[in-house]
Amino acid sequence: MNKMQNQEKSLKNLQWSVFLSATLGYGLYYVCRLSLNVIKKPLIDDGILTESELGLIGSALFFSYAAGKLLNGFLADRVNVRYFMALGLLTSSLVNIVLGFSHTFWVFVILWGINGWAQSMGSPSSVIALTRWFKEERRGTFYGFWSASHNIGEAITFIATAFVVSFAGWQWGLESAGIAGLIGVLIIFLFLHESPETKGLKPIATVSTGVKKTVGAMQAEVLRNPYIWILALASACMYVSRYAVNSWGIFFLQNEKCYSAVEASSIVSISSVCGIIGTVLSGFISDRFFKGNRNIPALIFGIGNTIAISLFVFVPKGHFYVDILSMVLFGLSIGVLICFLGGLMAVDIAPKGASGAALGVIGIASYMGAGIQDILSGQLIGDSKTVTNGVVAYDFSSIQYFWIGAAALSVVFCLVLWIGQQRKNIR
Repeated sequence: MNKMQNQEKSLKNLQWSVFLSATLGYGLYYVCRLSLNVIKKPLIDDGILTESELGLIGSALFFSYAAGKLLNGFLADRVNVRYFMALGLLTSSLVNIVLGFSHTFWVFVILWGINGWAQSMGSPSSVIALTRWFKEERRGTFYGFWSASHNIGEAITFIATAFVVSFAGWQWGLESAGIAGLIGVLIIFLFLHESPETKGLKPIATVSTGVKKTVGAMQAEVLRNPYIWILALASACMYVSRYAVNSWGIFFLQNEKCYSAVEASSIVSISSVCGIIGTVLSGFISDRFFKGNRNIPALIFGIGNTIAISLFVFVPKGHFYVDILSMVLFGLSIGVLICFLGGLMAVDIAPKGASGAALGVIGIASYMGAGIQDILSGQLIGDSKTVTNGVVAYDFSSIQYFWIGAAALSVVFCLVLWIGQQRKNIR
């Protein structure tokens, strides 16, 4: 009896070790991904990079990340996820540290593209580890909490990294992100365990062998499913609005509403904190209030996202509390939408043996949208720039409609998906 109790205690300790290291480790992935967003204004002010160049640099990460989401997802099933996740964060950390010494556009493009590929190694490693260590009936709860890790990383970036940049300059913003990433590598290496079997325990997750269709046939079914592609378009548009604020929100507040770097970063960081709440509660909201229907809350929070961005860009400077309100609503909405449009609804639609393929389609579409957003946003902002007597000014009118239009279009695709699924169920 004591031996069994000791094994159960050991299992619980290891489960918490895996969960916490995966959550904190992936949060620090985001610190190494978002560092560039905090230093855009100093880079432009110092004449190192232009707005259009920053847009291209940002898109390099998104496009390589989109491809890596699919390919590294398949690869992660075949390797030691502990080493795989640590290697990805190590690469991302070194990229940030090296860029702290660079002033060359093409160096930024190439290394930031490498960073995107390395970033795509984090999510599949974390999810696979959670799948191996937690039973299905508990996995959803821990997955929901783990999903908030990106909000943790965003909050650290928009507060701590911005603080470093304001006092020590943009170079140390990148260096500090890299150092934080190295700490994350150590945490992953020490506390993220490969599987229960490697610790002498029985496997927790079992794989059903009674599948009638082959994996290839189910993956082909995913590709032929029009609802998967409608959902992918909805997620892509949502990611345009998500990364519009994450990538350019601080820059917008500094130039349009005259906030300091720390003030602008602090306002945007509110969305990250509220995003944690939205992500964690998303499953509970759909189960408790909508009986498992995710279409209705996706529509509601999609409309909330559109309203939030409208408040953010249209309300003029001098309305501090409205800016805060917009980020509260934006964070809650995006937190729910990331969970629903970015993954959970795809798993609901797809055959259970082809969840990875469905997530791959959604992932590629989402980050292609994010990459296109960075290029267009950088181009539109750069084209609107005027200099009068040495004073730089921007006209954000075009960019405002682009960001709001993407959020609204995501709602339209969600509505089309809901109507299509209802008609299918009636038949």
